[in-house]
Amino acid sequence: MNFSQIGWLLTQWYQSHSRDLPWRASKDPYRIWISEVMLQQTRVETVIPYYARWMAAFPDLESLSKAGEQEVLQLWEGLGYYSRARNLVKAACVLMAEYQGKFPDTVRELKKLPGVGEYMAGALASIAYGRDEIALDGNGLRVIARLVEYSAPINTQISKQEIGGIMRQMLTPGSAGDFNQAIMDLGSLICTPKNPLCANCPLHSKCRAFLQGKPEAYPIKARKTPIPHYVVVAAVIRVGNKVLIDKRKADGLLGGLWEFPGGKVEAGEDLPGALKREILEELGVSLIVEDEIGHYKHAYTHYRVTVHVFTGRIPQGEPRALEADEIRWVEISELEGFPMGKVDRLISRALA
Repeated sequence: MNFSQIGWLLTQWYQSHSRDLPWRASKDPYRIWISEVMLQQTRVETVIPYYARWMAAFPDLESLSKAGEQEVLQLWEGLGYYSRARNLVKAACVLMAEYQGKFPDTVRELKKLPGVGEYMAGALASIAYGRDEIALDGNGLRVIARLVEYSAPINTQISKQEIGGIMRQMLTPGSAGDFNQAIMDLGSLICTPKNPLCANCPLHSKCRAFLQGKPEAYPIKARKTPIPHYVVVAAVIRVGNKVLIDKRKADGLLGGLWEFPGGKVEAGEDLPGALKREILEELGVSLIVEDEIGHYKHAYTHYRVTVHVFTGRIPQGEPRALEADEIRWVEISELEGFPMGKVDRLISRALA
């Protein structure tokens, strides 16, 4: 298989069929960086409005470096993986303080920035600066695995190194940026995980998986362990038209976001009993549990939850932030102004 010819074909295809996306209008590394972070595990059509709002609020590194965490998390709300948003601010501060407000142009230096890994560094170096570097993500793994009928599970470090080596053989010097974006577009639009549009693929005559009539048999993935499921309880504690919310600790899951207090149900507990225990541990007060007002299911990267929501009241005493950074009594109409994870946002909107 002539890998250099395949790389040339992909680059030519991209130059004629590339998507018209707002971050492709310039080679500004800041715009490319923001788009690539947003696009991780998120569809392009979802990202476009987020990208527009972000650029309106933080048009450059300097403005982002001065941003408050809550403002950033509010703009990011709904994209998930909130540590990525916090790392954007950290990296912007590093770039302003140590790099004179400019991005380095090598993979080695880019990888020193908070939140920038191998893929992100390769994408920035190739697209913004024309460096001959690959940017290997899930799309690249799938496209190459099908092209060569890669027979080992792709979700191992050795497989990623081998597939990355094949991609490097495809690079045309000086065209790595277009090549990497071609792989992204091909994987997103044509060489999709299910029902790939092989007839529209510029590589179908060379793709071994297609020629064998089994493109969906690839890529091969190692069997994953079952995803655990947790039952969670949450309390809507009201005083008049105000409800109690707490701010998650910055170094934990969904750090810096606001939530309705509660937590996991432990073995042997019923739902009201678990909620009473959680409120005592989190807020230092007793809770009278009233009515269940809803339940919500949500999947995170490594586990799933079902959240049962109850109304409740505190008979005496003042709640304290024992396990959170902060607690507040907030008007229901003001809840939209506090960044929240998906389930807590659904609860807040149900209340409104």
